[in-house]
Amino acid sequence: MTTTQHHPYARYVALGDSQTEGLGDGDETYGYRGWADRLAEILAAANPDLTYANLAVRGRLTAGIKAEQLGPALALKPDLVTVMAGMNDLVRPGFDAARVAADIEEMFTELTAAGAHVATVTFPDLGRISPLARRALPRVLDLNARIRAAADRHGVTVLDTFPHRITTDPRLWSGDRMHASPLGHARIAAGMADALGLPGHRSWLTALPPLARASVFAQVTAQARWFAGFMGPWLWRRMRGRSSGDGRQAKRPVLGAVHTGA
Repeated sequence: MTTTQHHPYARYVALGDSQTEGLGDGDETYGYRGWADRLAEILAAANPDLTYANLAVRGRLTAGIKAEQLGPALALKPDLVTVMAGMNDLVRPGFDAARVAADIEEMFTELTAAGAHVATVTFPDLGRISPLARRALPRVLDLNARIRAAADRHGVTVLDTFPHRITTDPRLWSGDRMHASPLGHARIAAGMADALGLPGHRSWLTALPPLARASVFAQVTAQARWFAGFMGPWLWRRMRGRSSGDGRQAKRPVLGAVHTGA
């Protein structure tokens, strides 16, 4: 049973890309929920007066998040901000960990200077989620180390996902292997609540029952379907210089009440 405890936050703003927007947890028809919405619900259960804005837009690189979302976030005068950035940079050619980390740290600097408590995340071992991402491990390790160091310099809370094997369980990831599943989003939200010191959310680390081993044929078939349904279209957008977020706006650009269903 999850317990609640009062916390000091009244104005929560989420910055980021598709993961924070909530892809993998909902659909285009009815909308996306996602871990940030779920975290807002956890926070609102302890403080019904909490207001919440989500400025995340899918497809955004870290530089774009800083350029487009930092100013509006500061204007909302939040006392809690989550920053999840870097995944889209990690999977692109020419990735520069120092440049990405510098953009993230600039967001940390400005948000904390404005009086907000900031929380962020590290990335799991992407190669355990998708075999094609195995070569990304040095990039993940480099960026994670830089995020931790920047967070330490600015008193930013870190949800460190990399050390925990549960974060790469396939059941926590949607069929595209790029976004968390509803269960994955729920675990991220609980993990962030735990990192922020809210009691009763340590269960985000609980292992799931073992999966039955798929046959070689099933593995090959799943890989082919994934490439045709997700990886192929992603590569085609990259070749054309397009992004899944082209023309899109934030889903919750202003602070508003959170409905917890209570």
